[in-house]
Amino acid sequence: DRFGVTVRRGEANPLSGVRARLEHAPEHLAHGPSAVLYSVMDSIVDNYTLIDVELGGDLELIEQQVFEGARSVDATDIYRLKREVLEVRRAVTPLAMPLRRLRSEEISSVDEKARPFFGDISDHVLRVIDHIESYDRLLTDVLHAHLAQISVQQNDDMRKISSWVAMAAVPTMVAGIYGMNFANIPELHYHWGYFIVLGAMAIVVFGLYRGFRKSGWL
Repeated sequence: DRFGVTVRRGEANPLSGVRARLEHAPEHLAHGPSAVLYSVMDSIVDNYTLIDVELGGDLELIEQQVFEGARSVDATDIYRLKREVLEVRRAVTPLAMPLRRLRSEEISSVDEKARPFFGDISDHVLRVIDHIESYDRLLTDVLHAHLAQISVQQNDDMRKISSWVAMAAVPTMVAGIYGMNFANIPELHYHWGYFIVLGAMAIVVFGLYRGFRKSGWL
């Protein structure tokens, strides 16, 4: 999509290549099932780390566009990215507790020499979770800022429209009065009356224009 967010980031199969890496690292296989579990979880978390980086880049891009006032940004884009952040949070957060147990001595079946590996993965997961939570908060702020910009822009547009309507109302009113079928209208038969009325309307409209420009409405 517009911000490079696809469904979804990273490898098509996060477990592809795990077996090949294990076969080329017999020293890891010496730790038994713990090595296989570590390799699988490490591959999954590495994929989440890549997603974290991509989400950060997308957030930086959309934040820059919003605060630069780009009209191409839509609230739907922000909401879509926020939804993806929520999906990643749901996927990553449940890993924190099992990894904490694997790095501790709560699970006795884990090889003691493999526990530091799980600790490393746990640190990566906690870092991703922290980033995801910050992305969610920032996206909320960006969405609020975007909606505020839309409101300000709409108010500015309404002021401009109101200014032009006010300027158009003056000649419309004068022309409407002189267009009525009455005999006793001031200066109706005066030779310069038509030009005087036009000049008066132009002066009033110009005065309104200057006033609206000075007040920032135009």
